[in-house]
Amino acid sequence: MIALIDCNNFYVSCERVFNPSLQDRPVVVLSNNDGCVIARSNEAKKAGIEMGIPAFKAEALFQRHKVAVCSANFSLYGDMSRRVMSILANYTPRQEVYSVDECFLDLSGIQDLRAYGLRMKEQVGRWTGIPISVGIASTKALAKVANRIAKKYSFQTDGCHIIDTEEKRQKALRWLPVEDIWGVGRRNAAKLQAAGVTRALGFATLPESWVRKNMTITGVNLQKELNGMPCVDFIDWEKSQSFSVTRTFEKEYETWDEIKERVVTFTVMAAAKIRKQQSMCSRLSVFLQTNYFKDGEEALSRSTEVRFPFPTSSTLEIVDFAVAGLKRIYEPRLRYKRAGVTLYDFTDEDQLQPFLFDEMNSDPRHKKLMDTIDAINRDPSSSGVRLASQDVRRFKMHQQHLSKKYTTDIREILEVKNI
Repeated sequence: MIALIDCNNFYVSCERVFNPSLQDRPVVVLSNNDGCVIARSNEAKKAGIEMGIPAFKAEALFQRHKVAVCSANFSLYGDMSRRVMSILANYTPRQEVYSVDECFLDLSGIQDLRAYGLRMKEQVGRWTGIPISVGIASTKALAKVANRIAKKYSFQTDGCHIIDTEEKRQKALRWLPVEDIWGVGRRNAAKLQAAGVTRALGFATLPESWVRKNMTITGVNLQKELNGMPCVDFIDWEKSQSFSVTRTFEKEYETWDEIKERVVTFTVMAAAKIRKQQSMCSRLSVFLQTNYFKDGEEALSRSTEVRFPFPTSSTLEIVDFAVAGLKRIYEPRLRYKRAGVTLYDFTDEDQLQPFLFDEMNSDPRHKKLMDTIDAINRDPSSSGVRLASQDVRRFKMHQQHLSKKYTTDIREILEVKNI
């Protein structure tokens, strides 16, 4: 059996751990630069606040319902995620961390699954303050369905639901809309609905030939999973397979120097991440996006991929590739509101096989330089080392509602006053 553990309203729950006054009231978390709503408490959902709505458009709703607004504090969320995942890892020899707030656990051999799931829920809640939901079934896709039921009907399930009989499986699939099936995107959901299939049970009973033709082998495997046949194996990631740094700007930018500075800064951040896990990358993608929420103007988004001639973790080399990619997609006279860089196609440092000719390899002199820069930047007493093309002061992120980094910065540790 497989368990899917999902942290409830994770970003909001992290904020509530260190600020109890946020309990039982509507809370939202905003994206970078306080742009859009990316997390909502149940109370905020009931108030009609939609996911992804720009903060300025929801201002009246915030005031009417006395919504607590938080700026995204990813340092805090990442550390709380590591704590939750570390606790859950003790319950199984096989864990797949699926996202910052979700993981799969292999529970093969466990007898009393419900007691085991409730014990996980109790321990995570007691040790971290983060509420979780537990879904258990014979496949990953069914575990996802079980988790949805555990969360939706938490009062009846106590946050833990198990699909362990054919009757429960059919009842769950009869309840679940096709658009909410794990792995069914908008296009496939539209295809299924056009074919008259609106519930997961209808998809599970479709002829395999139709699924293969319209949804490829991925859809066939998903259908088998919903029918209780495991097809999606555990992925034992020890390292991340890609690193992305994307931001919505605090204002619109149009000049080359402004856009280049942002992309360079994002690339520097991503390069530091791959060095931290001792990887080298061979490809990157960079994108630019205009303002999607500006009335009267057509929104544009452009992206490109750059393949490196050699794997590298050098900030200097990766920045050169990123700027080359940016030149392909940058258009003067456009006003950009968002940009991002993703590094991928990783190779472990200790498994790299150099090419015969030096010019086909990363500059070996950069290794010690990057190690030195990383050491300086990790020192909290240091102002850090940056490239000359970065202007951190000019582009300070807009975060008016940012909480403290309670668990990752000793200078912002929680203070308890004795009254």
